[in-house]
Amino acid sequence: MNSTLPTIPLAHLLIAFVPIALLLAIMHRWQLNARTALCANGRMLVQLLAVGYVLTYVFETDEPVVIVFVIALMIGISAWIALRPLKQRGMALYPCALAAIATSGLAMLAIVTQLVLDLPRWFEPSSVVPLAGMIFANAMNSVSLAAERFESERERSASIVEARHVALDAALIPQINGLLAVGLVSLPGMMTGQILSGVEPEVAVRYQIMVMCMVFGSGGIGAALYLALASSRTSIA
Repeated sequence: MNSTLPTIPLAHLLIAFVPIALLLAIMHRWQLNARTALCANGRMLVQLLAVGYVLTYVFETDEPVVIVFVIALMIGISAWIALRPLKQRGMALYPCALAAIATSGLAMLAIVTQLVLDLPRWFEPSSVVPLAGMIFANAMNSVSLAAERFESERERSASIVEARHVALDAALIPQINGLLAVGLVSLPGMMTGQILSGVEPEVAVRYQIMVMCMVFGSGGIGAALYLALASSRTSIA
């Protein structure tokens, strides 16, 4: 199999933005918040272009403190973004999101890197950083869904227990759909990328199974931890 991926010409890459432009036009026409979506796409471009240069340094470092800093930055930013859908964000719920994402994400990262992959160095940059990115981004999304649904249920006067159950169930919908669809409807990006890079499908499948377990575990546990902490805070208040 071919072990090298061809470089996508810039002109061809721009074609990928055509559907995005169409969606932004639809959102504007329907009087939705197209500006936020436009800004999100702009940030995506800037962040990915910047991270391409940063990762070159990070992947070559032999300093554990650099990896610790990168992971801490991921956790802090993901916790803040997770609360974006809430009507009243502030700092009140930030500790809940931070604790939930950090606890579930760090535990899952340790299990995957130290027990499943058994890395020669616990801070191996080329493995730890990409895996941490997947784990914390997924936990962020699950916590965000749980937080938004919990707030909505409480606003309609649902009890704390009822709101918590509904919120966790809603947060797990994308996770469970992903588990049901993988291999039948979707071919995940990590597995597809490995196969395109020349890795045998049997090997790529094992890595993808690891990723699916890590995504479901970190996302679900993160959402449950957030709801437990937010429920305690709500009952005290």
